[in-house]
Amino acid sequence: MEPRYRLRLYLLTAFVLVGFGTLLSRIHEFQIERQEEFQALVPGNRTVTIREPGIRGEITDRNGIPLARNLRNYVISFNLEEIAQAYRLQNEEMPTLDRLTMQGGLPRPKKEKDIVAIVNEWTIKPLEELGLAKNYNAADLRTHYITHSGLVPFTYRVDLTYEDFARLAERNLEFPGVTLGIRPQRQYAYGTLASHILGYLKQWGKGDISSADKLAFDHYIGEEKGIAGIEATMDQHLRGPEGRKTILKDEKGRNIGMLDLTKPGTGARVQLSIDARVQFLLENTLRRAGRAAGVVMDVNTGEVLAMASIPDYDPNAFIPSISREKFIEYGSNPQLSPFTNRAIASFEPGSTMKVATALAGAVHGIAGRTFTCDGFVPFGNHKIGCWIYNKNGGSHGSLRLTNAIQVSCNPYFNKMANTMGWKAMVDGCSLVGFGKKTGIELPNEDSGILPGSRSWRAARPGAVMTPALTAMMSIGQGDMLATPVQMAAMTVTIANGGKFYQPRVVQKVTAEDGSVLVPNTPVLKVDLLQSGVKESDLKMIQEGMRKAVNEAGGTAGKARMEEFIIAAKTGTTQTTDNGKKSNNSWMISYAPFDAPRYAVVILVQASSSGGAVCGPLVNTIYTGLFAKEKGMLLPLKPQTEYKGHLTTIEAIEPLKDVLAAIEASEIAGGETTSAKPDEEIGETGDEVGEVLPKTPIGVTPTIISPKPTITLETDREGRVIPRAIPITE
Repeated sequence: MEPRYRLRLYLLTAFVLVGFGTLLSRIHEFQIERQEEFQALVPGNRTVTIREPGIRGEITDRNGIPLARNLRNYVISFNLEEIAQAYRLQNEEMPTLDRLTMQGGLPRPKKEKDIVAIVNEWTIKPLEELGLAKNYNAADLRTHYITHSGLVPFTYRVDLTYEDFARLAERNLEFPGVTLGIRPQRQYAYGTLASHILGYLKQWGKGDISSADKLAFDHYIGEEKGIAGIEATMDQHLRGPEGRKTILKDEKGRNIGMLDLTKPGTGARVQLSIDARVQFLLENTLRRAGRAAGVVMDVNTGEVLAMASIPDYDPNAFIPSISREKFIEYGSNPQLSPFTNRAIASFEPGSTMKVATALAGAVHGIAGRTFTCDGFVPFGNHKIGCWIYNKNGGSHGSLRLTNAIQVSCNPYFNKMANTMGWKAMVDGCSLVGFGKKTGIELPNEDSGILPGSRSWRAARPGAVMTPALTAMMSIGQGDMLATPVQMAAMTVTIANGGKFYQPRVVQKVTAEDGSVLVPNTPVLKVDLLQSGVKESDLKMIQEGMRKAVNEAGGTAGKARMEEFIIAAKTGTTQTTDNGKKSNNSWMISYAPFDAPRYAVVILVQASSSGGAVCGPLVNTIYTGLFAKEKGMLLPLKPQTEYKGHLTTIEAIEPLKDVLAAIEASEIAGGETTSAKPDEEIGETGDEVGEVLPKTPIGVTPTIISPKPTITLETDREGRVIPRAIPITE
């Protein structure tokens, strides 16, 4: 064949192939990509199956007071595909948008429907005439349409009043593709109250729709999910069963009638062990400090009656989404860290750890031993000093366990720990939960650190437990870390005579049909009396804690009450705060001494001592608890955010009339001082003494994961209502 004919044949073949490829591309576009669009243009009725989210269950306190509930919320949503179809029926040309798409690895220009222009002209403009238009994020709407077309409705407004709802309902048929609905919206009835326990929600992720659901439904609406607190840990119980309805529509997209309906169900009711009024008491008491945590537990069941952490946050700020400004504000100061639940975060326990050392000694049969305080214990070139030695060069002399707890003597517990050895220390402290999570029903609980434990050795290959490290562990310094809830669980064990209960914040979970999903059953983990501890040894520890509050030489005198006997142990730890030397202070306690019912643990950051700072707070809480037992109705009202502060607290002055302050809800208004008060009889302080060099440990802010839903800002195309222009003279 001649070259010129061969060239013509090649050109003809290429032309045919290009034409055939174009034809295939157009067939794919019309039969696959735009199938629903063209089917909708064919006159006739059609059915639409809609998936509706279940109703989230309530969260209540132990007395049935709703803490997290659902309000009726009026919503406008757009079915973007139906809006586009309705527009096409009335207009010859569709507004288009030029975009670059990737085909065969190369960017190619493509025209597509400008859904934003259609919505603005066809839907929002008439809504504006009704006074119901609102600025929105057009880029989000465009992405939503490309991703989901008509499957997932685009939520336009969630803030309608009933009057708005009624006005649109009268003319709803004039707005094809616009759905007016009623959805439950979460509300935390008491604002910030128990925010670290309750947690908050995130809007459902549109990318989470399964392939099966995409085939089963024409429209899909998912549930919000819990991502913090009880909302997260009990999410599977709180979510209600999905609903389904099938609607018959005419060729113009208007509803003709309902063909099928399965109403969405309600999730389980989660009843917490928390007493809302005791929670209010605890939170307002802690607000006398800048950064603090507190736990109140029932010593006979392990139930948490109150748990608080300050600063706090408002979970309502996340409903339905949190503004970018608010989210940035919450995270603006890592030291304040309002999202951190300090009650389950790790801190050095300081001298409160001496009680755990005493328990370990009791397990291994040396609780009855006498040890001598010479003012300090040397370890090579370093020494661990007793607070009395550092204060005036003194010493406590020969001590038995009860008095060692009373006066908080460092050398006594250093020697006890090294007498039994680090392995025995680890075994004894592990029995009451140190070095591992308690299992309380809250996310992000820290396990703390127990030096010498398997996890400690795994994290530090080659590390050896020396006598110095063992001594540091015995007084809650060095690598030793514990959480307030761990300290509370240990205190409960001492108070009730040796029974170590798993702390519980969930009392019971009940399904809508009345079946119990989580029963109200205390979880006993260990009975120390069956693990080698003698009842007489426990009584020595109890007596030491009693003396610490009620007799001269004790460190916890500021917690003392006239009518009821409190047993307690203080602690103060050296740390750093924002790069500067600082102290954290503790008090663990239980009461009444003769028939214990409550354990109260308080931690305050950037504070001078457990006695001067935590003592008055503990006194206030017990005063409220016992007043409640006598019939006083503790106050309860919505709480606003407490932002806390970074000021170092030297002392907290006791309230002059605690009951009057509680009744008037003014317990948060007490004074703090920046100068140490004069010592009184029976109050020796609880100084930490000279300790070996260590790495300072402070609270690490808990990172929110996954990220909450952040409100999208209005963009240029979504601005349908002009900004207000200030009038100037």
